[in-house]
Amino acid sequence: MLTDRIEAKWIDAFEKVFGLCKIEAGEEVAILSETQSRALNVHLAELALLRMGAKPMHVVMPTPPQTAPVAVRSTGASQAIQHSKAALAALTSVGVIVDCTLEGLMHAPELPTILKSGARVLFISNEHPEALERLVPTEDLKPKVLAASRMVRKSAEMRVTSAAGTDLTVNMEKSPTVGNWGFTDKPGTLTHWPGGVLVSFPKANSVNGKLVLDVGDVNLTFKRYLEQQLVLTIENDYITHIEGSGTDYELFTRYLAAWNDPLAYATSHVGWGLNENARYESLTMYDKRDFNGTETRCYAGNFLFSTGANEFAGRFTEGHFDIPVRNCTISLDGQVVVDQGNLVDLG
Repeated sequence: MLTDRIEAKWIDAFEKVFGLCKIEAGEEVAILSETQSRALNVHLAELALLRMGAKPMHVVMPTPPQTAPVAVRSTGASQAIQHSKAALAALTSVGVIVDCTLEGLMHAPELPTILKSGARVLFISNEHPEALERLVPTEDLKPKVLAASRMVRKSAEMRVTSAAGTDLTVNMEKSPTVGNWGFTDKPGTLTHWPGGVLVSFPKANSVNGKLVLDVGDVNLTFKRYLEQQLVLTIENDYITHIEGSGTDYELFTRYLAAWNDPLAYATSHVGWGLNENARYESLTMYDKRDFNGTETRCYAGNFLFSTGANEFAGRFTEGHFDIPVRNCTISLDGQVVVDQGNLVDLG
């Protein structure tokens, strides 16, 4: 449906986001990509940086061999760098990295080293630029995300309920929390575009209860709206029972089992979307090749539940689901922040 042709309006969109990241004329910028990266986005990044008078360079890595037993999608844990000393030397020598890898550096093993160097990292999600153009971040998104982040960091408990039957409790004490609004000008930080989401990584043995994935909720690993209800029983972070039937049940249970790893059943992170411009129905508008699902993670009011790796709980696995759940009420220490899928104004 969409053509991979450079459009001036897409260069404009990239330039706007780079401007929000305070990239300046004369500044050296590394564009990190891999051989399977979306070439259109890599080219748009280069052209926008050149238009701004910045000094881009390319670090291109061969996409590594597959090692997982199943296809891996949307993990946020790129393996592209492969601990290359030369690549790391280049990436830690610049102040800005435009990350165009397939999965992104959010959970990549090399990220701590990169951020320690003072680089600020902008991950451009592997979306077609037609979606990125719609979701250029705005200045007013930042204070909304910051207000939610402050509340989460002060809270002891998150409770998530829904009319469908969800009743989940999360111990939030000492849970690292990351708020993302789509741009960053602060050294040693990472952001992703599209932005507008808040996620927390609960410590071990913090998540308990029932999570109902209702018809119409989204499994972003499969890029699929659910057509049958799934009921997850979660005990001390782990999915211990899955109730359901039909295609969605088969896909969900088979994919989890394929890893042959108990950690694939564990909770990775929890949070909610804050971007009023992101659209729940966007998945219906794009071919799977043109859609990575970051917009759906960010749409306002969804409860974002994820399984898989949580380094803050000492768990590492490639198995990963991101599931935005609709129509939930989320409260922090009894204060409602999302009411039946609608954002509450936090001031």
